[in-house]
Amino acid sequence: MFTKILIANRGEIACRVIKTAKKMGIRTVAVYSDADRDARHVELADEAVHIGPAASRESYLVMDKIIAACKQTGAQAVHPGYGFLSENSEFARRVEEEGIVFIGPKHASIAAMGDKIESKKLAGEAKVNTIPGHNEAIETAEAAVGIAKGIGYPVMIKASAGGGGKGLRVAFDDKQAFEGFTSCRNEARNSFGDDRVFIEKFVEEPRHIEIQVLGDAHGNTVYLWERECSIQRRHQKVIEEAPSPFLDDATRKAMGEQAVQLAKAVNYQSAGTVEFVVGKDKSFYFLEMNTRLQVEHPVTEGITGLDLVELMIRVAAGEALPFKQSEIKREGWAIECRINAEDPFRGFLPSTGRLVKFAPPVETWIASGEVPQDGGVRVDTGVVDGGEIPMFYDSMIAKLVVHGRDRADAIARMREALNGFAIRGISSNIPFQAALLAHPKFVAGDFNTGFIAEQYPNGFSHDAQPQTDTVLLRALAAVANRIHLDRSARISGQLPGHEAVVKPEAVVVTRDKQGHSEHVPVHVTPEGDGFRVKLEGLSHRIAFETPLREVVIHGRIDGRPFCAQIERMGLAYRVIHNGSQIEATVLSPFAAQMSMLMPFKAPPDLSRFLLSPMPGLLVEVAVQPGQKVLAGEKLAVIEAMKMENILVATQDAVVSEVRAAKGESLAVDQVIICFE
Repeated sequence: MFTKILIANRGEIACRVIKTAKKMGIRTVAVYSDADRDARHVELADEAVHIGPAASRESYLVMDKIIAACKQTGAQAVHPGYGFLSENSEFARRVEEEGIVFIGPKHASIAAMGDKIESKKLAGEAKVNTIPGHNEAIETAEAAVGIAKGIGYPVMIKASAGGGGKGLRVAFDDKQAFEGFTSCRNEARNSFGDDRVFIEKFVEEPRHIEIQVLGDAHGNTVYLWERECSIQRRHQKVIEEAPSPFLDDATRKAMGEQAVQLAKAVNYQSAGTVEFVVGKDKSFYFLEMNTRLQVEHPVTEGITGLDLVELMIRVAAGEALPFKQSEIKREGWAIECRINAEDPFRGFLPSTGRLVKFAPPVETWIASGEVPQDGGVRVDTGVVDGGEIPMFYDSMIAKLVVHGRDRADAIARMREALNGFAIRGISSNIPFQAALLAHPKFVAGDFNTGFIAEQYPNGFSHDAQPQTDTVLLRALAAVANRIHLDRSARISGQLPGHEAVVKPEAVVVTRDKQGHSEHVPVHVTPEGDGFRVKLEGLSHRIAFETPLREVVIHGRIDGRPFCAQIERMGLAYRVIHNGSQIEATVLSPFAAQMSMLMPFKAPPDLSRFLLSPMPGLLVEVAVQPGQKVLAGEKLAVIEAMKMENILVATQDAVVSEVRAAKGESLAVDQVIICFE
């Protein structure tokens, strides 16, 4: 067994590998860029080596620097994680030639299956069903349009070296095919250094279900059941679960055996994933093989009780798999939510900056540890409270994983865990995740890869949030206010006979963006260790078990436990529960009456400006002063978190001034273009 390994990655996956290595008694070496000098993976590793500037193409993607770091530290093996160089056969080959063990498949297997064009050819030769398409690299956008027409719209445009939603577009017409091809090429070149692009038929109403495979150097290959990955936004997985609520045992077995057959065809020796698109009639087609550890591997670990990172290390060290196919268990249900640094209420635009507050729920199931028999909560992350989310890398800041006895139990556990996950300083997609988990179709298992686009055609907004009982949110605000008033009333030095008296009557005031306010009378009185709250004709007994200095509040409502987030913001309270939130002011009846006379200050009209919705690099300005633009026309392109974001005109207008230049680093809300 190795005594020291280097992790050629960053963020949560680097931290994840370190946990298993420590369990196995293996010393670890981290590598880091300028942007990651104070990152969590650097702190957790036994040693750390600086490998260059923030941009990944100058640090994490530079093979020479990774190999030099291995030699410098005496690392006997390198774990590539996922992304970056993990599916680069040239890197695996060079590592092997240097006498360093690559903790992953052999370079020949990566070359055969990691390349999406070549893997389709191999799958066809192995008589595996593949989707119709053009599997040769396409040279020009014009050629892409012609090929797309021949296959028939809709088509999927994919970068050969793509992954993680990057270098992938769906086109429904010639214009989208032309623009999609160009964007795919650019993203693939910037993220993977390989701009080859191919096109295939897009199967409508598909499910994305993948099979985890595992092979060793002794001829043993098994499958570790499936993962349901159909909940996607812009082809980026959002929620993953295992097993799939859609498959029956016969289909599950057929897909697993086919995945093993494919892995054996290329002498696959490590953990890998065979991805399938599955039709509503349970017909399935090979999509691609990911020759690495997947982001969503924890859900497989949940239902099997296996540590996939440990198995990868043991296989790389030459050990045989310690079990047969028939010995692999499948117990309970696991769900993973990707917690991303993005603002769901602003079109999921990237959100970067300082994590003023990062307080995940309490972990009861530790990565690399055993799954608790009664289920558990796990948080895989690469950040800490007060850390920085840089603009140079992927937007994922954590993976929240739960394991329950069945799907309903897992969903309930995940909703509660999201309630207890507090992130401040940047925006996160937690409200969106909560809405998905509460959606009746998700709860029923009735969804496909088009689910998010179908259910949220106009994007995600506050109106699309779950309609949680607003009585509960208002009641929590009223209790928080009563606790603060009671504390203030205990001030020393009060004049005898004139002590402060907190009256039970109050009014909860909420206001929408248009300035319309809603006044709800409330009556709060102490009762035992809690309070009796009466509002809207209902009565509840509420007791907080957490001090209000904490953002995440645990307590009981009518004897039932609850978890919510309550923050004091000036005179108001922000209350968040099950993905819904209100901002409420709790006033005395007289103060509430006076507040109705206060004028409403409307926000400024910014429709004459194109503002940068995120920090990022301005890679293109598509218009000039004096140019007339139509609604939907491209105005500019900003690159952030390895993704190209196209900004389009929301209405017809004439450009009066361009205030930012190509190549400029933009701050959020910086003016790019002015309109007449």
